Amino acid sequence: MIRSATPADVPVVHALIRELAEYEKAPQEARATEEQLREALFGERPAAFAHMAVDDGTGESVGFALWFLNFSTWRGVHGIHLEDLYVRPSARGGGHGRALLTELARICVERGYERLEWSVLDWNRPAIGFYEALGARPQDEWTVYRLTDGPLAELGRSAH
Repeated sequence: MIRSATPADVPVVHALIRELAEYEKAPQEARATEEQLREALFGERPAAFAHMAVDDGTGESVGFALWFLNFSTWRGVHGIHLEDLYVRPSARGGGHGRALLTELARICVERGYERLEWSVLDWNRPAIGFYEALGARPQDEWTVYRLTDGPLAELGRSAH
């Protein structure tokens, strides 16, 4: 079962993010607090949205998708950027990841969004195989760049 996250899900979303960071070998990078997530997802001006994968038998949340809107200047419409997709190892193979992506694709179709995009680590062969089996294709001609921490602060200060 897939459902929209509620404020009561924030602790579980936070725990799943920590598990994802461990899986991606970067636990030190996952610094978001529950309070930050609550504000981002359910504050006055939500910046992101989340869906939960719930085990039908136990009612336990076993995965999540956290996403936000992007915009294509070429297509002239919004799309969805999937920031995180994670299913606990014990629940993998049960269709939860596919169900989460199916729900996001449904939202895209319903709202007229023309893209559903995400990034995947190049060493995560199981995820890459899963995504390609769904029909997703890598955007090999693009390289993601990121400014964080000191370089971001330095560039930001140089604007004055």
